[in-house]
Amino acid sequence: MKAIVITKPGGPDVLELQEYPTPEISGDEVLIEVKAAGLNRSDVFQREGNYPAPEGASAEIPGLEVAGTIVKCGPDVVDFTVGDKVCALLAGGGYAEYVAVREGQCLPVPVDLSFAEAASLPETVFTVWSNVFQRGNLQPGETFLLHGGNSGIGITGIQIAHTLGSKVIVTVGSDEKGRKCLELGADSYINYKTQNFETELQNEGVDVILDMIGGDYLAKNINILKPEGRLVHINAVSGSHVDLDIWKVLTKRLTVTGSTLRSREYEFKKQLAKEIQKNVWPLIESKKFRPVIYKTFPFSEAAEAHRLLEDGSHTGKIILVR
Repeated sequence: MKAIVITKPGGPDVLELQEYPTPEISGDEVLIEVKAAGLNRSDVFQREGNYPAPEGASAEIPGLEVAGTIVKCGPDVVDFTVGDKVCALLAGGGYAEYVAVREGQCLPVPVDLSFAEAASLPETVFTVWSNVFQRGNLQPGETFLLHGGNSGIGITGIQIAHTLGSKVIVTVGSDEKGRKCLELGADSYINYKTQNFETELQNEGVDVILDMIGGDYLAKNINILKPEGRLVHINAVSGSHVDLDIWKVLTKRLTVTGSTLRSREYEFKKQLAKEIQKNVWPLIESKKFRPVIYKTFPFSEAAEAHRLLEDGSHTGKIILVR
C-alpha cells in the first residue's frame, strides 16, 4: 500500500508518500480501506519527534482518525462485516491506504455524512465526550469555557455543549474566528489577543473549563471557576510546570483533572465509543451537530496540509482524502 511516512523528525517536508507493507489483522481487528484521514496537532508533534507513538502503534505513519470501508474482518469480529462504512479512532497509522484497528474503536459512518466529514469526528468527539461530559460532568444550564474555540476540539465542544443545553464561552485569536464560533452555537467569545478572559469572566464565573494551553492559564482558570467548578486539561502547549494556589482549590471545592486519550487502554476506548454512539451520533443524524471541514487535501499533499494546520488560521478540521 501507499502511506505517508515520517522519514525523520522535522518540518512538513519530512512527510513522504512511500510504499509500505499492508497491515495484517487478527482477532477482533478489521482492515479499513481508508478514504479520508483527519489531521490533529498531535500529528505535528509526532512528526517533529516530540510525541512518541504508544507501544504497538505506527511510529512512522501519523494519523489518529480515519473513515473508510471495511475490506477484511478478523475471526473474532462480531459487530461489523465486510463492506461496512466506518470511522475509527486510532493510536497511529491513519495516513495510509489501509489501517488495522480493533472493532471496538470503530463507529458506523453517520447517515448522510461523507467520508471526509466522518473522518473529522473520532479524535475530537472521543476527546470532548470523555473530558467535558465524563470528567467535567458538564450539565444543562451550566456555563462552559472552552479555550481554542476554532480548533477541531473547539468546534465539536461548542456544538455538543450548546445542543445539550449549556452556555458556551470560547477564547479565540481573532474576531473572525469568534464570529464563526457564534455561528456554531457559542454564546460569546473572548479575543485573547485584545481581551483578558480572567477579567472578562471574573464576575460571571464558569462551571467547567476545557483547557489545552496550561502555563499561566492555570491561575486564571482557577480564579474564574465557580464553587464546585471543574477544570479539565487535555494539553499544555504553554507549559506543564505551573504554580497552583491549593487554598483556592480547597475553599472553592474545585476539581482539577485532565487526561490523554491516545495511550488509554482498549476497553476504555471501546466503552467510550458505545457512549458516543448512544449520545452523540443521534445529534449528528438529527442535524443538531455537524462536522466542520475547513479544507481537504489529497494524501500526496500531506506536507501542505501540515503547513496549514501549523499556520493556525483555520476554523474547523483539515482532512486528507483519497
